[in-house]
Amino acid sequence: VRLVESGGGLVQPGGSLRLSCTASGFTFRDYNMNWYQQAPGKERVLVAQITSSGYGFYYANSVKGRFTISRDNVKNTVSLQMNSLTPEDTGVYYCHTFIRGAGSWGQGTQVTVSS
Repeated sequence: VRLVESGGGLVQPGGSLRLSCTASGFTFRDYNMNWYQQAPGKERVLVAQITSSGYGFYYANSVKGRFTISRDNVKNTVSLQMNSLTPEDTGVYYCHTFIRGAGSWGQGTQVTVSS
């Protein structure tokens, strides 16, 4: 299983970023996919999930209405569109999936929201 994130960077408050995760090594279309945020000095928290079909979603209260998760089961990618970013969105964002009892993580991509 390999998950590779991209798309992080420095953005001003109110700005937008789109994160992407490219998956390989497993049958992507069969598994739910997640995005986690790890803010500085804090534990990783789940911010968004999309079901294998792409029709079911979960969002943390802190990102509802601002973040949108999507997936492409042909390209084996999952994306996170982040709008109206605030400094509280700063952190490392990780792509994650859970396969046969084991969690798999990407290396993470840094998002910094600052003026």
